[in-house]
Amino acid sequence: MVQAAPTAASPRAFAPFLAIVGSLVSVNVGAAYAKGLFPLVGPAGITAVRVGLASIFLMAFWRPWRAPLARADAMNVAIYGVMLGMMNLLVYAAFARIPIGVVIAIEVIGPLAVVVLSSRHLRDFLWVGCAAFGLWLLAPTTAGAAALDPVGVLAAAGAGFCWAMYIVFGKRVSTLKGGHVVAWGMLVAALCTVPVGIAQAGTALFAPPVLLGGLAVALLSSILPYSLEMMALSRLPRRVFGILVSAGPAVGALAGFFVLGEVLTALQWLAIGMIVVATAGSAATAGKN
Repeated sequence: MVQAAPTAASPRAFAPFLAIVGSLVSVNVGAAYAKGLFPLVGPAGITAVRVGLASIFLMAFWRPWRAPLARADAMNVAIYGVMLGMMNLLVYAAFARIPIGVVIAIEVIGPLAVVVLSSRHLRDFLWVGCAAFGLWLLAPTTAGAAALDPVGVLAAAGAGFCWAMYIVFGKRVSTLKGGHVVAWGMLVAALCTVPVGIAQAGTALFAPPVLLGGLAVALLSSILPYSLEMMALSRLPRRVFGILVSAGPAVGALAGFFVLGEVLTALQWLAIGMIVVATAGSAATAGKN
């Protein structure tokens, strides 16, 4: 009997979408848990432990040196890894100063920019305006807005730029072996972050509670989500990927509430909603006539 070809409704067709959902939940729960560890070694210290342990695990599991990269691919993977490392350092610096949901709402402007810049339609300015309105609502100058640490806001914006570059260069290397790319990228990220963490926390990084906590964060926020994202990037158009990750701010706000008890104001929830709509809308319409 001839088997029918997989349809669009088959489980395999939904796999990339489920991968992004799993990635969002995992990375945001991991972020909330990591923030609870900041008093031990600081945000840079937790970043170093998380990325360093994730790098060791991924290199040991995938052993990517068995399939050497071409020079052009190696350059793209190196940039991907640098952006990955800097994104982690900056976003944790922001988490230490402002609520997780607000940080991700600012950070997600990076993926929004990637989507908008890949399109050439006037309607995209509507999505930019929607996101700008959300950011304006978050600004402490707005009546009724909660005060936000300016250093935290700048760190979140820097993380957004790194996230945009992570998507751009991640897409360039997504046709390679996904596990190998993530392993090499995480190694480069570790070379960027571990020295900063050691400078901040010193030998406290090697205390058993820190290492155990960092291992949990590495699994939740690095190993699992980045592997899932690389698999999804290889199967989804960039705009569809952008639609899915647009839920990040809302998922982050919920993780901050349930894990850390971070309560956002109604105005902050409205701002996050505007940014989510802008990101999803721009991704949905990018590239369409």
